[in-house]
Amino acid sequence: MYKVFVNELPLILTNKMPETSSSNVFLLNDEDAIDEAINALNKKKFFKAYIYHPVAEEILIKFTEKIPLVAAAGGVVTNDKGKVLFIYRNDKWDLPKGKLDPGETIEECAIREVEEETGVRGLEIQNFLKTTYHIFKRHNIYKLKEVHWFAMKTSFDGELKGQKSEGIEKVKWRGPKKIKELLRNSYVNIKILFDE
Repeated sequence: MYKVFVNELPLILTNKMPETSSSNVFLLNDEDAIDEAINALNKKKFFKAYIYHPVAEEILIKFTEKIPLVAAAGGVVTNDKGKVLFIYRNDKWDLPKGKLDPGETIEECAIREVEEETGVRGLEIQNFLKTTYHIFKRHNIYKLKEVHWFAMKTSFDGELKGQKSEGIEKVKWRGPKKIKELLRNSYVNIKILFDE
């Protein structure tokens, strides 16, 4: 099962037919099902929708035949004071992340993107956290962003610099109390990383 967010609402890709109203279940082998499900969630006609396909191993493959996959990576970066690194863009608090370059490993991508978007150096990956999925639109085409998240550590205490070309207005270290506040104005996929 995959949980893909569309306009902050879940689109569940599953091989088990959900026990809910059939009005929000779309069949993957129906050519228009994915567009219908995404449009319904974008317009908030449903608060959850399902894409059903009987073979679990094929669900994501079939889905990405219709909606191109963009692989990306990012980090939940903690400093020596136990504070977490956040960025602010598009009127939301977010975490640094970005898409994979050709020939790059997912770990290399995560470190590069954090460095580029925040100015932080000396990053060390601690462990893999999870993969999140969301739909976005670029040049009038829906795409599926698959973000691989890593827990990272750094002793960096230099100047934080938001990458202006990526629309990053602020970069801040935040402790536990402030994190709770920031998450109120963040994305579902970011809240998931903090078990919110």
